Amino acid sequence: MAMAGRIRSSLPLLRRMMTVPAADSFPCPRSSSAYRPLLSPSTSPSESSRNYATAPAQQGGRVKVPIAYFAGTGKYASALFISAVKANALDKVLSDLTSLAEASKRSPTFAQFMMDKSVPVADRIKATAAIADESKFHELTKNFLMVLSENMRLKHLDTISEKFTELAMAHKGEVKAIITTVIPLPAEEEKELKETLQDVIGQGKKVFIEQKIDPSILGGLVVQFDRKVFDMSIRTRALQMERFLREPIVDII
Repeated sequence: MAMAGRIRSSLPLLRRMMTVPAADSFPCPRSSSAYRPLLSPSTSPSESSRNYATAPAQQGGRVKVPIAYFAGTGKYASALFISAVKANALDKVLSDLTSLAEASKRSPTFAQFMMDKSVPVADRIKATAAIADESKFHELTKNFLMVLSENMRLKHLDTISEKFTELAMAHKGEVKAIITTVIPLPAEEEKELKETLQDVIGQGKKVFIEQKIDPSILGGLVVQFDRKVFDMSIRTRALQMERFLREPIVDII
């Protein structure tokens, strides 16, 4: 009860912090209008056409990428996002990737298969196609996984899946807020925190809360969303106080 009370007392402070520019907030980079969907830095346009040739008929028009990624895994996620939106299959592909990423966490054998570079490319592609067929994945998902298999990128599936989820949520006007506390938030506190976030973010977007437990923060809470971090943990406050006390005292005459 005492912990829940401290969390509730932090909500007014959180609201004030989120309504002014935060020093530790990182704005989302602007999407590039010249962005070209690349399956990977080493994949040519002809390879892209071949690997996506069996995808469903796509709609015309340019798809705007809501978040610009520049690393290799981000390019993979962005390429799949563009294809999924054009194929009107965003939710299905998202479900496929999420279930596969979760399966890799539950199965050490499957995780080892994705990491093992000694598996011949042909065998890896064949096994990946069989998994996709058995799981009834969308054809677009299946083709994408085969691209990852061919380019030995299956080991990055978790990261690609996370970035694809971020793109899908941003596209649908959804915001995931990660709340880190020492103990699980009681339902009433979670509801109040969600309402606070919704008021600040605005009614044009829908807020989803993901709770994380981290005893090392000692108390309070840390809120992360839209690449912003609002740290109201006791650990951070203690470190700030320690730095303050270590600063030399300057006499003003």
